[in-house]
Order: sequence, then C-alpha cells, then structure tokens
Amino acid sequence: MARAISGVGRVTVFPLLHDWPDTYGVIAYTTTGHFGVDAVVGYVPLPEVPDVRLMDVAARHAAQTTEWVLCTGWSSRVVPKPGTLDLRDTEWSLEVDGSSKPGKVVYGHQQLHVGRMSLKDPELMPRVREVLHRRVGVPVPV
Repeated sequence: MARAISGVGRVTVFPLLHDWPDTYGVIAYTTTGHFGVDAVVGYVPLPEVPDVRLMDVAARHAAQTTEWVLCTGWSSRVVPKPGTLDLRDTEWSLEVDGSSKPGKVVYGHQQLHVGRMSLKDPELMPRVREVLHRRVGVPVPV
C-alpha cells in the first residue's frame, strides 16, 4: 500500500502538457511542513486523462528532475496561467509515488513529494475538470 500524506492549505491547480503534442493533465501544488519546506506536487486523476508520472515528465525536460518539478509547481503559483485555480484552506491528500531531496534548497523547499492528489471537497472537482477543458478547448462534461 502506498504511503499517504495530507494537509490543509493553499492549493494551486494548473494544466500541464505531459505527453507531446496534445495530452494535458491537471496538476496540484501545495506545501507542508514547518514554513512549507516540503513541496507536494501531484496529478489530479481524471477519467479522460492517463495518469501523469511527474518524474517521468521531468526526465524528458531536465537532468535534475526534482528541481524541474519544484520549479513547475512553484512557478504555477507565482506566475499563474489563465484558468489556474488558487484554492485557499483546501483539504488535500497525496498518495505518494516518490519523495526526493533537491541538491540544495529550491524555492524554500528541502523535500519534494509527488503522486496522486485528491481534494477532499467533491464540489471542487467540476472546477478542476474545467481547468483541463479550458486548456484543451473542449466543453466541460456534465
């Protein structure tokens, strides 16, 4: 059974092109630990999208995969794309696929956890799904 971590806080939800040229997924970034030293970046599972293995995506972009994922999550919050959700005081959980430490502190983070992210409030899922469908330009299913 996979390890799980959870928390309550600010969660940034954004689209990510994870399989060239046209397969997008929805990613969520948050922090945990004392002053947010642990970054938590996970894909939000949607039936119409294959699972996103963030470290595999990172490996296609950079030699330092942990740093790439940290940069992607952090920058989604600092410079949000149109349609990005910024959720406050949101309860979340992550089924951890893996954890790693960057070579140095990156954006204040000393640890990264990646995996499958769930948001406790089911009423948020239509908004999460809209992030994807806005990005790929198709109507949001009901």
